[in-house]
Amino acid sequence: MLALAAAVLGCARAATPSVAPVASAASCTFANPLAPGADPWVVRRDSVYYYVKSHDRRIWITRATKLSEVFTAPARAVWSAPDTGWNRTNVWAPELHFIDGRWYIYYAAGRSGPPFTSQHAGVLQSASDDALGPWLDRGPIYTGDSVGTGTGDRWSIDMTVGRIAGRDYAVWSGWAQRASTDKTPQQLYIAPLENPWTISTNRVLLSAPDAEWERGPELDLQEGPEFLQRGSDVLIVYSTRDSWLKEYALGQLRLRDTTADPLNPSSWTKKGPVFTGNADVFGVGHASFVTTPDGSEHWIVYHSKDAPTPGWRRSVRMQRFDWPTAGEPNFGAAASHAERLRLPQGDCR
Repeated sequence: MLALAAAVLGCARAATPSVAPVASAASCTFANPLAPGADPWVVRRDSVYYYVKSHDRRIWITRATKLSEVFTAPARAVWSAPDTGWNRTNVWAPELHFIDGRWYIYYAAGRSGPPFTSQHAGVLQSASDDALGPWLDRGPIYTGDSVGTGTGDRWSIDMTVGRIAGRDYAVWSGWAQRASTDKTPQQLYIAPLENPWTISTNRVLLSAPDAEWERGPELDLQEGPEFLQRGSDVLIVYSTRDSWLKEYALGQLRLRDTTADPLNPSSWTKKGPVFTGNADVFGVGHASFVTTPDGSEHWIVYHSKDAPTPGWRRSVRMQRFDWPTAGEPNFGAAASHAERLRLPQGDCR
């Protein structure tokens, strides 16, 4: 079973000064954006934050004891795409998860593109509890409709994993059928896991982009699903509408309760958009969620477009959110470039 960690491996040790410096109010704040990048995934284990990203057909990891510094910390390439094979190019949206004493990276890659018609989810497994590797490529994960035969595999990206009531699930964005164009509607699928690299039953269509706020001028889509759990509350927060346009935003699925069957779409309630851009921040999406070491603060890490015009130049941002009512997070408004935000608990010292 997966022992998914919401906290990150502590393998860095900071020197402790004999006299703690007095921090000014200005030094305890920051402004977005934090760094260039897209599809940001941050996870914490113990007192260390990890940030995983893809660039130049490689997957990179940084680590830091301060959330605000992990995006600019020195990065190490932990995996490079092979020169041939199903995952030779277009390495997208890696996620780092700690499962049963080892780290796993879920990512998408393909044989060619554009058009991006061969993308598929895959997984890497660390050789130990060290997130910096070495890493073993476990190959693609079957995401089709015939697990028993292995035939009829389907396009898939943005896989994430989570545990609900003691059982482990994968959720991803996929196509209903194969297609010759990447302007193909994307929906969310769910399936239980036999182990971190094997889906045990056929996929189930969890949600389709059928709400007006999910329909784009060029493409109806749901992608970038992420589990957000707090106590008995289980949510899947996902990105929707055209990713290259300023209207890209976040939607939400909420499980009725932990006794409900996650594989039954009627067990989930859709709501949205729950986080959008504004006149200063464009195309917010593909978020991850992390808490401070003492659990007192919840942070959303996401990307936004650098300009309102169509395109994929994006930057990483973060801001604190809260839970004002049971089971419902409030992400607030996307913080403007001029707004000074208080640093996460523990970052100002």
